[in-house]
Amino acid sequence: MIITVPTTPYTDQKMGTAGLRRKSKVVMQKNYVENFVQSIFNVIGDLSNKTFLVGGDGRFYNNIAIQKIIKIAAANGVKKLLIGQKGLISTPAGSVVIRKNKLNGGLILSASHNPGGENGDFGLKYSNETGGQVPSSVSDAIYQQTTKISEYKICDDSDIDLSKLGSFEYCGMQIEVIDSVKDYVEMMQNIFDFNAIKKMFANGFTMRFDAMNAVTGPYAIEIFENILGAPKGSVVNFIPKEDFGGLHPDPNLVYAKELVDFMFSDKAADFGAANDGDGDRNMILGKSFFVTPNDSLAIITDNYKLIPHYKNGIYGVAKSAATSTAVARVAKEHNIGYYEVPTGWKYFVNLMDSNRITFCGEESFGTGSSHIREKDGIWAVLFWLNILAATGKTVEETTVEHWKKYGRSYYIRFDFEGVDTATADTLMADLETKLPNLINQTFGDFTVKEAAPFVYKDPVDESITKNGLIIYFTDGSRIVYRLSGTGSSGATIRVYLERFSAEDISQNPLDMVSPLAEIALEVAEIPSRTGKVKADVIT
Repeated sequence: MIITVPTTPYTDQKMGTAGLRRKSKVVMQKNYVENFVQSIFNVIGDLSNKTFLVGGDGRFYNNIAIQKIIKIAAANGVKKLLIGQKGLISTPAGSVVIRKNKLNGGLILSASHNPGGENGDFGLKYSNETGGQVPSSVSDAIYQQTTKISEYKICDDSDIDLSKLGSFEYCGMQIEVIDSVKDYVEMMQNIFDFNAIKKMFANGFTMRFDAMNAVTGPYAIEIFENILGAPKGSVVNFIPKEDFGGLHPDPNLVYAKELVDFMFSDKAADFGAANDGDGDRNMILGKSFFVTPNDSLAIITDNYKLIPHYKNGIYGVAKSAATSTAVARVAKEHNIGYYEVPTGWKYFVNLMDSNRITFCGEESFGTGSSHIREKDGIWAVLFWLNILAATGKTVEETTVEHWKKYGRSYYIRFDFEGVDTATADTLMADLETKLPNLINQTFGDFTVKEAAPFVYKDPVDESITKNGLIIYFTDGSRIVYRLSGTGSSGATIRVYLERFSAEDISQNPLDMVSPLAEIALEVAEIPSRTGKVKADVIT
């Protein structure tokens, strides 16, 4: 039943910050998935005593890829697989299952917030025993395997029905189809004050949660409607679909337009939220009010004592370099640890494992804590609901009071998508060369204080990572440039603009950062080099 199949390498199987992401039609090529999975197993080595989780966000081709993974795992001598029912599991729930059951890791199939469908994107990543992303040394080793792979092993047997819970043997390997929701829900109940939130709903509080036809629909129905008592219909777009119902499952002001329009209408609920394709990102809204991910991380950190699981204290907080400095002011006020890391959730893991931080977040709508080793969308939504239940304040009142106490970082991200990779690489290289000459230059009302690449030295393993370019101005404003590693084709140039004000907290964010946007485009020569005179996405 086990056969060895000759194969030839693909040259494009190097993982980005969150695994391998490619167009679905690329992944559908002969032996593409097989090569990558076999390369992972080759790097791991002896599999005879190892158990892994397998599951994904339900996007197009996931079911086919999962069947391939099962057969390759069996052929390579894996002891056991835990598989989410119907092949589904959210990224944060996957981390919960790996950690709770002390698994050796997991193969998680998701392209996160990227579109799905045959013409959309596909993703696959290997998580280790922490329930989080593997370090660069491991992903690099896997890539090296993909460049020289000549064969893979596979069990030549029929596909498996994953719709029913239970345990059985397949090709000499144990398989357990598990409830994808159960372990995750239990963990959330042990973190938050569900009774307080339930009482808030019983008193008439309303919410709208948009699962964007993605994997967190079943989680949201169980937690918000069935357990906490939110009115039926509070969760929308809750059935996972292979193409996300045509939606782009990225919870931001552009792609979650249905939710945004509702929350800015006269029918708005008290609270609005959305998750992305695999459930690790979140967006928070109040009535006609949007909370930036930067402010959300700062507000969560400032209110940690309201949450039962954290009331006795937290170690510290970390943010990606591109994220605004809002949380830094909170960390200083609470006298807790504070760290700035490169973009990529794996950089938070060492800080968590060494008890340096409890909370962390990225500006790209990702927030989380040390309860798992991934960002966690529903966790962030529950944190906000717990804050509102404990204080009786609205989302807007909570945020405005925070600004009055700490000042406001006006912050917007400009994404220039689908840029030719060589063009983007040259632009960034030339800009880095230019940075030292910008110091002390004046652009309108802004004078450059410092301009340099962001360089991070990990305090645990002392590894050095360079990620992005930052221009600091004398008034505390910043411009950050970075190439995104989460796309499936071309390159995305991301430009992050931040302008701080201690007193003037009620202005339009775009108006406040527009002068910085002009400087950012001029300095990097984005229009002349890319042909783009404006950003494709502004969030």
